[in-house]
Amino acid sequence: MNTFGRILRLGSFGESHGEALGGMIDGFPAGVPIDMELLRSDLRNRRPGQVSGSGRQESDQIEILSGVYQGKSLGTPIGFIIRNQDAHSADYAELEHLFRPGHADDTYHHKYGLRDARGGGRASARETAVRVAGGAFAKMLLRTQNVQVHAYTQSIGNIALPDSAEVNLPVDSALVSRCPHEATDSAMRKLLEETRRKKDSVGGVVACVATGVPIGWGEPVYDKLSARLAYAMMGINAARGFEIGCGFEASRMNGSRHNDTWLANGKTQEDLCGGVRGGISTGEPLYFRVAFKPVPSIAQPQDLLGEDGQLHRMEISGRHDVCCVPRAVSVVEAMTALCLADFMLLARSSRI
Repeated sequence: MNTFGRILRLGSFGESHGEALGGMIDGFPAGVPIDMELLRSDLRNRRPGQVSGSGRQESDQIEILSGVYQGKSLGTPIGFIIRNQDAHSADYAELEHLFRPGHADDTYHHKYGLRDARGGGRASARETAVRVAGGAFAKMLLRTQNVQVHAYTQSIGNIALPDSAEVNLPVDSALVSRCPHEATDSAMRKLLEETRRKKDSVGGVVACVATGVPIGWGEPVYDKLSARLAYAMMGINAARGFEIGCGFEASRMNGSRHNDTWLANGKTQEDLCGGVRGGISTGEPLYFRVAFKPVPSIAQPQDLLGEDGQLHRMEISGRHDVCCVPRAVSVVEAMTALCLADFMLLARSSRI
């Protein structure tokens, strides 16, 4: 079982085309109200079958097996499964001995000596359903401290949310791109449709804001809040970059521009550090961005490397996302919530 977290731990198992995906949450405190509608809503926002998605029709109904009774957490491990219902394994028969470009096919094969070629197996983004379920539980825990986590699409391809746009969160689920700006959402949707017609794919950026985080979450030196967030985000399928606050723009600034400007109330006028200093939360909203690459499975002819060492020219069949960004919004929220909830529990050990 692959595991994330120190005190609050999420373990996940399962493959894209196996019987089910599943998870186990350990370290979850007792007495937390369990919001099933939040859980279902987050899974709906991530599931396939949307405009930008693969066309795979999964209901992603969660079955809670343990750890919850009469609407509250028991403090014991919370176990759950999400059954696979629409896997078309035959789509991958011709790829059994071929490595798709941009995928983990070759690295898994060389690491383990064999692999599940059906939909990428364990490396498939289908696994993120478990993360989203685990993140929903973490959100319920964070609610007890009035902490909220909201992510949204900042850009897809060369279309970006204007800097001047007013961002209202959470994002309206009717906005297909998950960009909280109707005009930008419309432009992004047109780009997605054009890209699909061209049998291509496109990447983008997800932004995330967490409010209500108090001062003091994060551990010094090796387990900084910013470092753990980066670790959490870069573990998401197709993630290729992470920046917090003003990010890489800081490298082009002078110290006089980047340093905090303090107000009389002790708050900062402009929080360019993104809510983290010295790896510890400042009490200001957390703000960061995650860049996602284009989905590598496209229906254009490509050269695939075979186990025989030869190149094989072919089009990759099957059902694939044209852009992972709208669905990744829910995954970014989930991993942020898991990270923050873990630090919330860790913070209780900082003082006697």
